[in-house]
Amino acid sequence: MEQVYQHFRKEEQVFIDMVESWIIQVQGQYSPYLTEFLDPRQQYIVEMLVGKKGEVRVSFFGGYEAAERKRALLYPEYFEPQQEDYELQLFEIQYPVKFTQLSHGKILGTLIGSGIKREMFGDIMSDGQRWQFFTAENVSNFVKLQLSRIGNVSVRLEERDYLDLIQPIDDWTIEQDTVTSLRIDTIISSVYNVSRQRAKELIIAGKVKLNWALYDRPDFELGIFDIISIRGYGRIQIREIQGKSKKDKWRIEIGVLRK
Repeated sequence: MEQVYQHFRKEEQVFIDMVESWIIQVQGQYSPYLTEFLDPRQQYIVEMLVGKKGEVRVSFFGGYEAAERKRALLYPEYFEPQQEDYELQLFEIQYPVKFTQLSHGKILGTLIGSGIKREMFGDIMSDGQRWQFFTAENVSNFVKLQLSRIGNVSVRLEERDYLDLIQPIDDWTIEQDTVTSLRIDTIISSVYNVSRQRAKELIIAGKVKLNWALYDRPDFELGIFDIISIRGYGRIQIREIQGKSKKDKWRIEIGVLRK
């Protein structure tokens, strides 16, 4: 395992061990294994590890083509995955549209505050007015019972079919950038045109999340498919690390969501 660990971060070792156990289970039982929702960085790790095991394959699905959070299905060669194998339930939030507005942050905070693990639901989507999200089928009844208010707004969840999926607004732009390092503070500073000191302050103040978890280390080096969220600014995803320029700077391709 040490040879595997060296390609990833130390804090990712627990997840790597988990993925290895899934692979062994599929090999031993010769039947598919469905994970909870994974973020893009976790999906990347699963793909890298499964890629080395010829008899086990993997596919991902999060409800729609451009989904960020997806469930992984690890399966033996004979198996052909179908959409229903990912066991997803789509919900739409019914709320008094004329009198209030919902936001991604409010919905996310309410779901987690209701005791629902982040791994049990996928993307939260909006077309500007309607709001929908995916959950794992096995917790859909629990989610439906728990979510009756968002803030001080009464809401109701209604199950929807895939045919009712809204077209999410996607304001991501793909950009090329050249940075002196892959540190979080350096990337934030470059993308949003703020000073390194200001970027550090945002991180230390708890206004930055790395892969949906609070992170307070300005010197942390980002890797492929990491997503950082900066309160009040937007989100950045590392899409590709293209190597170094002649001036010894990193060339990167990033997805940027500006508020």
